[in-house]
Amino acid sequence: MKTKVFVKETKFKGIEKNPSLLGFGCMRFPTKSKDQPDIDEDLAYQMIDDAYQHGVTYFDTAYPYHHGMSETFIGKALKKYPRDSFYLATKMPTWLIESVDDAKRIFYEQLEKCQVDYFDFYLCHALNRSNYKAYQIPGVMDFLYQMKKEGRIHHLGFSFHDTPEILNEIIHTFKWDFVQLQLNYLDWEFQDAKTQYKIVEDYGIPCIVMEPVRGGLLASLSDEAKEILVNMNPNVSIASWAIRYAASKPNVMVVLSGMSNLEQTQDNIKTMSQFKPIEDEEQRVIDQALKVFLESNAVPCTGCSYCMPCPEGVDIPELFRIYNRYMVTKSKMDFKREYERLEEGKRANLCVSCGECMSQCPQKINIPKLMQDISSLYNEICNS
Repeated sequence: MKTKVFVKETKFKGIEKNPSLLGFGCMRFPTKSKDQPDIDEDLAYQMIDDAYQHGVTYFDTAYPYHHGMSETFIGKALKKYPRDSFYLATKMPTWLIESVDDAKRIFYEQLEKCQVDYFDFYLCHALNRSNYKAYQIPGVMDFLYQMKKEGRIHHLGFSFHDTPEILNEIIHTFKWDFVQLQLNYLDWEFQDAKTQYKIVEDYGIPCIVMEPVRGGLLASLSDEAKEILVNMNPNVSIASWAIRYAASKPNVMVVLSGMSNLEQTQDNIKTMSQFKPIEDEEQRVIDQALKVFLESNAVPCTGCSYCMPCPEGVDIPELFRIYNRYMVTKSKMDFKREYERLEEGKRANLCVSCGECMSQCPQKINIPKLMQDISSLYNEICNS
């Protein structure tokens, strides 16, 4: 008999049945090649099947994931299973909504792509100070409420990237069933996820967690930080600490993990089928490891790619990945080798500091400044 991932016994307001505490994020499926969004469907099917068979019931996709291919793939992958045996979540692409007709067209397109008659959880995607006004366009929210009344949406919520003040405004502007937040042991203080979590909790609805491992950053800590965690428990992965941290918050209903390979899927299943909340001593160890890690000055990029495409062709997420690896390992040779693997048309020196990327970055990273730093680092290494 297969072990099953944990499901919280807590009954959350407005949620009839709880999904699995571990949710499958469909943003980072394995791809056929590094530079193409096409999903490696054979491997991704294995991952979905393995997760489902071990009790994962929550699957989270979105309109733009994998250049629009994620919804179509997850629709095919889940079609073989009884519709009432899983929870499917997707998101309205906020930036494309200029009228109620846009909302209607996209919503029905999503139902068709996912091959379902309803969405268990439907989100207004990536709300912040400016773009949530798309839902104040006459008729847009009325349409979503109508879809809920007709049973095409079972629970309506939003994902969020901004300050606690803006979250408090949005959450009290409309009627919501849940909120999806970026929550992890780095952002608890770093982006004040603590206050955001409290706002959702006080509003009386559950929280779904995205980026618990910070786009993989908290799975690849510095050697010194890793050593602290390994000394506490050598039998678990570094990533498992971050997953458990998020899952331990009492008002968290689902923790999403954007799994990219079968090994990550199996590790998450192991972590969440033997789930135990983080204890006080473990929290002290996490705090210690985080303090050591922050001393490496890694860029807090999650790899979400909202900054893309760059008008000049710069591959911002890949450059941050290369830079963060250097900041952790301090290996100039590895940095130079990885940087030079990038096509010349994607390198940091092409940044013209237009600032377009910064307006889209959920993490509010000063991208142009860091592109200059990365370019300077490469030149410094080449000339040393």
